[in-house]
Amino acid sequence: MSGRGKLLLWEVGCIFWIAVAGSLLHFAFELSEYWRPMALLAAVNESAWEHTKMYFWPGLLFAIVQYTYTRKLAHNYWLGKVVALALTPLLILVVYFSYLKYVESTGVKPSLAVMLTIMVAGISAGQLASWLILCSRPIRGITKSYVAAAYAVLIVAFSSLTYFPPRVFVFENFYCYQYTGDYGILDNYEPYRVFYTGERPGGGVNYCATLAQQATSANNQP
Repeated sequence: MSGRGKLLLWEVGCIFWIAVAGSLLHFAFELSEYWRPMALLAAVNESAWEHTKMYFWPGLLFAIVQYTYTRKLAHNYWLGKVVALALTPLLILVVYFSYLKYVESTGVKPSLAVMLTIMVAGISAGQLASWLILCSRPIRGITKSYVAAAYAVLIVAFSSLTYFPPRVFVFENFYCYQYTGDYGILDNYEPYRVFYTGERPGGGVNYCATLAQQATSANNQP
């Protein structure tokens, strides 16, 4: 197999890895019993930012591992990888908020399948960009210091903005397709628990259904 083919296999593998690992990080904070250091990696609320964070860290880990095996095959390795790490969350955010605007303007019911497709498409686009850069000739003019600065900015952002979130919509908890006015680590996670034992009304995936039933009952009252 050619070097381009081997690099392509790695990028395809990265897509699957990020999708699976990112999905696990969606629940890792709850499974850790809301251990604050876990918030560095895992999603702590349902904001758009927290979802993109779940794709950044697995992508960075994969890039470090892949370097060991493909550094002799690829050109512009760290440049290609940082482009993927930056492009993936950017594309997901743009398409995601465009879809929400479409839902709002048309009144159609939001689709989980569409949300997952946006995720996979964003990851795939990032890895495609990475593959193209890795397979291209050495790119002149972009120094190692610029690439290192790009990594530093991304790592600092994804490390700190969960703990110190700006008060803008990208960081606002968006649960049951409603903004809640909460940012970063929440004060109370009981309504959001997915994994729990025993019987408890509401909570987790049932919480949205409970809210919908309450809204329907209120609308039906004379």
